[in-house]
Amino acid sequence: MLYQALSLLGAALVLGAFGLLNAGKLRPTDVSYSLINFVGAALLTWVAVVDRRAGFIILEASWALMSLIPLFRRASTPPGKAG
Repeated sequence: MLYQALSLLGAALVLGAFGLLNAGKLRPTDVSYSLINFVGAALLTWVAVVDRRAGFIILEASWALMSLIPLFRRASTPPGKAG
């Protein structure tokens, strides 16, 4: 039951971020967009690991890691050089 709830929350976060992006409420460069994607994908990865679903582990872990790229890019950008 707990894992089902976590998977639904993770899916809602990932799909919600995508929906907000398409509605123009978020931009792909927004920190919140990347964080929402990361948390959602990380929850789904955890559930996939517990359930031993290799395909979903690869998919969700990759999604979570790719969500971190913009955050690291932003962190490495010197102040005043935001892009």
